[in-house]
Amino acid sequence: MSDAVNETLALLMNHRSIRAYHDTPVSQDQLASIVAAGQMASTSSNVQAYTVIAVTDPELKSKVAKLAGNQVYIEQCPVFLVWCADLYRLKKVTESHLGDTSYEDSTENFIVATVDATLAAQNAAIAAESLGLGIVYIGGVRNQIAEISELLGLPELVYPVFGMCIGYPNQETGLRPRLPMKAVLHMNGYSREQSVEEVKAYDTTTKQYLLERTNGQNDATWSQMMAKRLAEPTRLHMKEFLKGKGFIQK
Repeated sequence: MSDAVNETLALLMNHRSIRAYHDTPVSQDQLASIVAAGQMASTSSNVQAYTVIAVTDPELKSKVAKLAGNQVYIEQCPVFLVWCADLYRLKKVTESHLGDTSYEDSTENFIVATVDATLAAQNAAIAAESLGLGIVYIGGVRNQIAEISELLGLPELVYPVFGMCIGYPNQETGLRPRLPMKAVLHMNGYSREQSVEEVKAYDTTTKQYLLERTNGQNDATWSQMMAKRLAEPTRLHMKEFLKGKGFIQK
């Protein structure tokens, strides 16, 4: 295998979301390896501002699934990970070293915690796939985020960024086409024209992909799908919830 397409790149380029799982359990050793790989992700100033909650109890998974939009694969997967941005730990362990002023509730630290959790989760996803497991991210944990936070006992300055189903795949899925590289890779500065023009070819690609995937039932382009998404109010409760949890105060 050449350097241009090594095993790691092949694994990354073969990523697909898995929404059906065998009942084969994920072992504690596998889970530990997956989370350990997540912990080795880059982290801003080594703050490691995240916590991951592994939900394995069937009753608890069922409750989470209902709150996350009745997504049955949350119940089916052996392990459901809830990746949380966590500034609570940082606040508590630094209190004795600080004076009267602290900025754990700043917008910048909110971004740091969210990015830290995301980087760790993606490392974990790759680790899981390297073990023959499949994953799918679940943004639906933010649908009823206050209820899920209460269910999982999340304190102030902790919020669930997303969930992640993990298990042995029980389906074959195709690769979803991505934007042309020129749409996302700009050299030495942002090109407005390049960013927009490259989508035209992608619209054709996604239309054909959907026609094949739905047996001719859906021929929407990516632009049309994104317009529909932007036209619908989505999780407008997030700002109030995050402020109520102590985030983005400064």
